[in-house]
Amino acid sequence: ATKKCHTYCNLSVIPLQWTKTHMTQQAESSHSSMTTKELQEYWKKEKCQCRQVSLVFEIPSTRIVEHHLSKYVMYKIIILQTGSFDCNKSIIERRYSDFEKLHRKLLEDFSEEMEDVTFPKKTLTGNFTEEIINERKLAFKDYLRLLYSMRYIRRSKKFIDFLTRPELEEAYGCLRGGQYTKALEILLEVIGLQERLMRGNPVSVVPTLCAIVVCHKDLENPASAFEYGEEALLRLRVHTSHRYYIPLLETMIALAYELGKDFLALQEKLEELKAKKHPVKIFTLKELAVREYVQ
Repeated sequence: ATKKCHTYCNLSVIPLQWTKTHMTQQAESSHSSMTTKELQEYWKKEKCQCRQVSLVFEIPSTRIVEHHLSKYVMYKIIILQTGSFDCNKSIIERRYSDFEKLHRKLLEDFSEEMEDVTFPKKTLTGNFTEEIINERKLAFKDYLRLLYSMRYIRRSKKFIDFLTRPELEEAYGCLRGGQYTKALEILLEVIGLQERLMRGNPVSVVPTLCAIVVCHKDLENPASAFEYGEEALLRLRVHTSHRYYIPLLETMIALAYELGKDFLALQEKLEELKAKKHPVKIFTLKELAVREYVQ
């Protein structure tokens, strides 16, 4: 899993020029024995700690899709993370009707916050002209930027679903159909975006992490499955009543045994939890995964 920087500095009360000069002098005196490469790595870590993380939305291109009875424009959205040296980016596609549906849903919960938010109006003609498409590209870019700037909206399930749900539904559909390679490819793309969008709620990405575990396991990649399982367990360490916790423990014990790893601590946790729970049906990790996003 991609490692990210989660430490921020508050330098708002210190003059910027003084701060920069002071930090430079301090670095030069404290790290005078460093090579140029080591100094570059040092400053890279310093900037990573001090710059706040946010997301930037770009819409660089579009494509026109034609089916038998319909024709529409797909907008390519690139989501970049700023304030860190994480160069990963997420790419999704959405059409006008997807944006329109998001707008209607958000107005149900955030009508006051969205009083000044404008949405591109429908046009009866000219929807596929270069002029209209370019106008909408800019409008949708500003629209996403404005929505993301509002804390309650960017944390809302409706906004996050707009950015991730279509891809997740496709991935879980592939998983249920036994297309584990395709499912894994999509899930690995989505998990990075989910982690960016839901930094304050690490447990919310557990189902996706567990679906990745299932895919790797069925593709006979136990080491990779175990790695992502550890990530999921880390997020559940204080959420042992979570529906995924016991199935995940059972899967991790089996993977640890297969890989020749020590599994006694995991086995003890599992037995302790099962002793506390009432005798109810506990699904396997795969059974839980295939039930996600069932229409």
